[in-house]
Amino acid sequence: MKARARLFGPRYLSGMFTAVLLVTALGCAGSTEPAIHEPTATPIPVATPAPASKGQTAATATPPVAASPATTAQPVSPTATAPPTATAQPVSPAATAPPTATAPTASPTPVPAASATPPATRVIKEFPVGPGSAPHDVAPAPDGTVWYTAQGAGALGRLDPATGKWKHIPLGPGSAPHGVIVGPDGAAWVTDGGLNAIVRVDPVSEAVGVFKLPANRPAVNLNTAAFDAHGILWFTGQRGILGHVHIEKSSVFVVDAPRGAGPYGIAATPKGEIYYASLAGNHIAKIDTATEGDATVIEPPTAGQGARRVWSDSKGRIWVSEWNAGQLGMYDPASSQWKEWKLPGPGPKAYAVFVDDRDIVWVSEWTSNALVSFDPKTERFTSHPIPSPGANVRQILGRPGEIWIPQSGTDKLAVLRTGE
Repeated sequence: MKARARLFGPRYLSGMFTAVLLVTALGCAGSTEPAIHEPTATPIPVATPAPASKGQTAATATPPVAASPATTAQPVSPTATAPPTATAQPVSPAATAPPTATAPTASPTPVPAASATPPATRVIKEFPVGPGSAPHDVAPAPDGTVWYTAQGAGALGRLDPATGKWKHIPLGPGSAPHGVIVGPDGAAWVTDGGLNAIVRVDPVSEAVGVFKLPANRPAVNLNTAAFDAHGILWFTGQRGILGHVHIEKSSVFVVDAPRGAGPYGIAATPKGEIYYASLAGNHIAKIDTATEGDATVIEPPTAGQGARRVWSDSKGRIWVSEWNAGQLGMYDPASSQWKEWKLPGPGPKAYAVFVDDRDIVWVSEWTSNALVSFDPKTERFTSHPIPSPGANVRQILGRPGEIWIPQSGTDKLAVLRTGE
């Protein structure tokens, strides 16, 4: 893939979905909201996919349609129980991945003991978002609302924190959305494992557009996505794939990940470089965005650590939540060196990681049901207990002054305000 021009402009808005199908869906499964009636859509001819190369597969996208009426409700007390924890199932990829180089790593060093954890001084405020929604990921939007993937309802949710009101936008029959981020175009972009597709939801009309993966790449267990410096959306699938959406061409490209199953969390650095974590593969990797998805494996010092999610700080250092090891890891690309810290408490489990605008690192710790912050300057953890037991926080995202979490086990979203 050569260097690309920016993709979001008049050309993008007028041409991105001209060769695609329209998708709407029935109301959210498992919720108590009123039923949604699905309008009849007229199929539009689909453009011929661009030829794939280097063992990759490509598919064209289906476009947005006017959104069916969203399910709206006042906040209610959750009653659903927590869904099972998602785990990676190693599966051999369909094709042999091309050889990839391994980046140099530091020699393993003892993991520092966690500093004494001071008491939390911040209050976490919770927002119920409907029984059975099981929110998996969350993304604060520029307009002050908060998107979330209502995985249990097959919908994309939208919360207004000012009023506590929420609504669900159905994504299609069989939908099981996992990740959501806000793109350079201001839209919500969703990785939907049930649809085996990338979904775009317009922030104004709430129209839904679907980018289907190639037919020869079924059930890849889509996880998360990130935009690179050129406006290309990269994504992961735990069944051993990496992919990207070329929006201008309305095409989806998929390649085999090095070492097969496991690709999970993915993130961009301030320069637009893309790194991902492999949960089953126990490593992180950097994607060469100038290619169709070649990746360089980077080995953490701790074997079998279960690298689950990654995030970059302002310096381009990559922070890693090590699920199996209960550790926070940091890889510095400038020096190819690692550091790791054990989270406080007995038997910690580090699921999600996020770095805020002050370069404070946040980790969701499942054993103590807490949101844990880490100051890299003092190397000190602070634990912020989550009010509701069994929150099962699978992802963290924020905006200046706010840290947002989805509580898949309690059907709530929550915010910790750092500026107060």
